[in-house]
Amino acid sequence: MYKYILSLLVFLIFATQINAMTVSGNVEKNGTFTSNRIIDSETNFPVPDAKVELPKQNYTTYTDEEGAFELNADIDNNTIMSVEKEGYKPYSLTLNQNMSAHPLVIGIEKTNANHIQITNDLIHLGDNNYSETSANAGDFKTDSVGATITKHFKMAADVLSRANYLVIGSIVGIDTMLARSMGQNRITTAYSSPPEIFFNGKKIAEVQLNGDGQRIKIPKNLIKPGQMNAITIRTGRNLTQKAYIDYDDIELMNLSITSE
Repeated sequence: MYKYILSLLVFLIFATQINAMTVSGNVEKNGTFTSNRIIDSETNFPVPDAKVELPKQNYTTYTDEEGAFELNADIDNNTIMSVEKEGYKPYSLTLNQNMSAHPLVIGIEKTNANHIQITNDLIHLGDNNYSETSANAGDFKTDSVGATITKHFKMAADVLSRANYLVIGSIVGIDTMLARSMGQNRITTAYSSPPEIFFNGKKIAEVQLNGDGQRIKIPKNLIKPGQMNAITIRTGRNLTQKAYIDYDDIELMNLSITSE
């Protein structure tokens, strides 16, 4: 059994109005843009007609010919933002108030034959019973589909020749003790077990923290080349509730498999 404590530490760059935060995967750096933009992460060229969404606010916009877009929405809590463009890998980012106050430049990657998009939907796991002090509870948009979700997908016949990773675009709502110690929620009297990740029925990881772009290596001995495979995600439980099962409500977006 493989267990990974996964985390994404986001370092905010406070800049003047002519500076921007550039985000590509897990990399951030200073830029010199004056508006929000979507660019190709390899060429740095603007990406026009990319769809930008804030699911929580039911807000949707598209980039112009220069890849620029506006976020005309109030962002007072951490909010998942998604970017979609045909020919590119779907991208999501947990946006906060500080980040939205400055121009944001997002680099997205072209899709390739080694990329499998499992789903780009926003998925809510749990029992719809959560505190307002829960991590990112203000972000929750959809009703729960239950404590567990399973997705099936086919992998290539030559997949074992590469390293394969499950990528979780964004995940919020995790209330583990580690998440609490990192200040990701305001709960003081309870904590949950971490969400568990299973590949073809075998547990391969636990997710301890909320964040973006979390990667989980898939053991090769569990992969079925040229056949259908399955990813199952099961949310955690409130470990301080003994009277009944109280599932931790979480939301996640953009599940994919990448091979390198």
